[in-house]
Amino acid sequence: MSTRIRVGIVGYGNLGRGVETAIGLNPDMELVGVFTRRDPQSVQTVGENTQAFTMSELDRDRDDIDVLILCGGSRSDLPEQSPAQAGRYNIVDSYDNHAHIPEHFAAVDAAAQTAGTTAVISTGWDPGLFSLNRVFGESIIPQGATYTFWGRGLSQGHSDAVRRVPGVAAGVQYTLPSETAIERVRAGENPELSTRERHTRECFVVLEEGADAEQVRTDIVTMPDYFEPYDTTVHFITAEELARDHQGMPHGGFVIRSGQTSGGTTSEGTKQVIEYSLALESNPEFTASVLVAYARAAARMNRAGDIGAKTVYDVAPGLLSPLSPEELRKSYL
Repeated sequence: MSTRIRVGIVGYGNLGRGVETAIGLNPDMELVGVFTRRDPQSVQTVGENTQAFTMSELDRDRDDIDVLILCGGSRSDLPEQSPAQAGRYNIVDSYDNHAHIPEHFAAVDAAAQTAGTTAVISTGWDPGLFSLNRVFGESIIPQGATYTFWGRGLSQGHSDAVRRVPGVAAGVQYTLPSETAIERVRAGENPELSTRERHTRECFVVLEEGADAEQVRTDIVTMPDYFEPYDTTVHFITAEELARDHQGMPHGGFVIRSGQTSGGTTSEGTKQVIEYSLALESNPEFTASVLVAYARAAARMNRAGDIGAKTVYDVAPGLLSPLSPEELRKSYL
């Protein structure tokens, strides 16, 4: 086996812990350490031998790191960290603000091109694996429609919105795809679906003592942007039920391309449907696993002289695997 790929983790929340776990499952990779803005002595890592360092340790251009996996948030961390670290190291991030990916790419590319590093941005499952499957579908079936459904999954942003409602002591929110809508798409109907027809939302809420349950329910279901556009159900539960039944972070979803490969725009042709789905017990652990695979690719691409910012569209699938091209052709092709 070739020399192992040496990885650093930047940021250590749920995603960072997932990356540490995933690296331990890949024998061709080794963890150099965790780099954090917190006091390193206060960081409790998954592995008892994992080292934690201050972020300033990265400023000295360490030569024992092949690639950094950035595990910060897309709102404020990654827009700064990704270009800064791409100016010194190969990186992978999970930037997921879809509307601003082009400008994030440009900023990271400028830094990586100057430094001669390779930076794979916006990896994960959406953006990431779902992005790939949307392009596969539309390239193979050019006449048709693409549908993305998310869930069933716990939404961290919407859960936070629920917890900010007066009278709510704690709570979580799940996004559920409409089974009726999915079946219509699978049947090749190519329906035009409104926001309300695609997804529903389900909230599990612990009330503060003395709170008016009906007022809380009304405040949630009428919340603009977050819940008003959807059919939303609110369940009131105890703190014990919340702790027992809602501490996991499941997620998943579907990308479906439905269309036809013969016939004109007005005539009935041969129906074709491509579907890709995920059912995840832990969103951060799965996202971390995707990041680790793309970290392998980033290190390989840099060794080959392929520098600059990249997305999942620029990375050959074989580079994600620890196997050699010969082994892949023999075992999987």
